[in-house]
Amino acid sequence: MKPKALFNWSSGKDSALALYKIVQENQYEVETLLTSINKEFQRISMHGVHVLLLEQQASLLGIPLTKMELPKEPSMEEYQEIMNITMAEIQAQGITHSIFGDIFLEDLRLYREKQLSTIGMQAIFPLWKQNTSDLIREFLKLGFKTIVTCVNGTYLDKSFAGRIIDQQFLNDLPENVDPCGENGEFHTFTFDGPIFRSPVQFEIGKTVKKTYPKPKSNPEDQDEEYIFWFCDLIPK
Repeated sequence: MKPKALFNWSSGKDSALALYKIVQENQYEVETLLTSINKEFQRISMHGVHVLLLEQQASLLGIPLTKMELPKEPSMEEYQEIMNITMAEIQAQGITHSIFGDIFLEDLRLYREKQLSTIGMQAIFPLWKQNTSDLIREFLKLGFKTIVTCVNGTYLDKSFAGRIIDQQFLNDLPENVDPCGENGEFHTFTFDGPIFRSPVQFEIGKTVKKTYPKPKSNPEDQDEEYIFWFCDLIPK
């Protein structure tokens, strides 16, 4: 009997490649995908992708989907309470492992491992410490297709939102941007590849600008904002 696992599914390229590797290695039984959703807007947190497209993905992957709905701006206490309830329901299914697509963010890995250890679960990182240039080349060579749904304006301009990742996209990235966007420079939606029964159907909509206040170190600091560009994907 293979251990039962949940897969933390963001809808993007790192998740897709990590899931591909897990399927190929055949060491775990992936029982469900777990995705955080903004309850108010019914979109994937950070990626901005509509839940209908997420549901299409899960259907075409042939894996059940668990949606963790979060308020618009949850406090850490609210987030932890919702997470605890969700994980208790998942553990009740006999799931013992939690799989992530993280590559090299040490603090994030330590946080995930610590949280899971408190409830007796184990974290799995199939892409950990692999070269991100090699990973994105492997991703494209395998036939995956992914579109940029969100860019961080600190690193990239509006023109990168809504682009399909291909060699030209990688050539156009500034030198300070990780080719997998592992530092949060951009987020993606994967719509085709070897783990999908058929491509996810959608149309490319408008690109919109959203701003978020930067935290202040002290009350005298000037008001500053983070800028993000979101490309809307419209389900067919």
